[in-house]
Amino acid sequence: MALLFIAKDPNTNGTQCPTAWVDDEAQEIVVQGWKAGESLLARCRETGPVPESEAVVRLPIRMVPAIREACDVADRLGIR
Repeated sequence: MALLFIAKDPNTNGTQCPTAWVDDEAQEIVVQGWKAGESLLARCRETGPVPESEAVVRLPIRMVPAIREACDVADRLGIR
Protein backbone atom coordinates (compact mmCIF):
# COMPACT_ATOMS: atom_id res chain seq x y z
CA MET A 1 0.00 0.00 0.00
CA ALA A 2 2.62 2.58 1.05
CA LEU A 3 1.46 6.13 1.78
CA LEU A 4 -2.13 6.45 3.04
CA PHE A 5 -3.57 9.97 3.01
CA ILE A 6 -5.38 10.83 6.26
CA ALA A 7 -6.36 14.51 6.13
CA LYS A 8 -5.41 18.09 5.29
CA ASP A 9 -5.97 21.02 7.62
CA PRO A 10 -9.64 21.89 7.04
CA ASN A 11 -9.05 25.61 7.65
CA THR A 12 -6.51 26.19 4.87
CA ASN A 13 -6.67 26.45 1.09
CA GLY A 14 -6.15 22.73 0.48
CA THR A 15 -2.84 23.03 -1.35
CA GLN A 16 -0.03 24.27 0.90
CA CYS A 17 -1.33 23.16 4.26
CA PRO A 18 -0.61 20.80 7.15
CA THR A 19 -1.30 17.21 6.14
CA ALA A 20 -1.16 13.78 7.80
CA TRP A 21 -0.38 10.39 6.23
CA VAL A 22 0.47 6.88 7.38
CA ASP A 23 3.27 5.04 5.57
CA ASP A 24 2.54 1.38 6.15
CA GLU A 25 5.72 0.18 4.44
CA ALA A 26 8.08 2.39 6.47
CA GLN A 27 5.76 2.06 9.50
CA GLU A 28 5.65 5.80 10.13
CA ILE A 29 3.19 8.62 10.62
CA VAL A 30 4.15 11.37 8.19
CA VAL A 31 3.20 15.03 8.70
CA GLN A 32 3.56 18.19 6.70
CA GLY A 33 3.47 21.38 8.71
CA TRP A 34 4.74 24.90 8.89
CA LYS A 35 8.47 25.31 9.51
CA ALA A 36 9.36 26.33 13.03
CA GLY A 37 10.87 29.79 13.34
CA GLU A 38 14.14 30.51 15.10
CA SER A 39 12.43 31.40 18.38
CA LEU A 40 10.55 28.08 18.53
CA LEU A 41 13.66 26.16 17.44
CA ALA A 42 15.63 27.79 20.25
CA ARG A 43 13.01 26.73 22.79
CA CYS A 44 12.94 23.17 21.39
CA ARG A 45 16.74 22.99 21.55
CA GLU A 46 16.55 23.59 25.31
CA THR A 47 15.69 19.88 25.64
CA GLY A 48 18.41 18.74 23.21
CA PRO A 49 19.82 19.28 19.73
CA VAL A 50 17.81 19.01 16.54
CA PRO A 51 19.99 17.06 14.07
CA GLU A 52 20.32 18.22 10.47
CA SER A 53 18.40 15.10 9.40
CA GLU A 54 15.36 16.19 11.44
CA ALA A 55 13.00 19.16 11.47
CA VAL A 56 10.64 20.83 13.90
CA VAL A 57 7.27 21.54 12.29
CA ARG A 58 4.20 23.25 13.65
CA LEU A 59 0.69 21.83 13.32
CA PRO A 60 -2.45 23.67 14.38
CA ILE A 61 -4.38 22.12 17.25
CA ARG A 62 -7.30 21.61 14.85
CA MET A 63 -5.18 18.85 13.25
CA VAL A 64 -5.42 16.70 16.42
CA PRO A 65 -8.33 14.65 14.98
CA ALA A 66 -6.25 13.89 11.87
CA ILE A 67 -3.24 12.86 13.97
CA ARG A 68 -5.50 10.67 16.13
CA GLU A 69 -6.93 9.11 12.98
CA ALA A 70 -3.40 8.47 11.69
CA CYS A 71 -2.57 6.77 15.00
CA ASP A 72 -5.76 4.68 14.79
CA VAL A 73 -4.96 3.65 11.20
CA ALA A 74 -1.44 2.65 12.25
CA ASP A 75 -2.91 0.58 15.11
CA ARG A 76 -5.38 -1.16 12.77
CA LEU A 77 -2.51 -1.97 10.40
CA GLY A 78 -0.51 -3.39 13.28
CA ILE A 79 2.25 -0.80 12.89
CA ARG A 80 4.37 -0.56 16.03
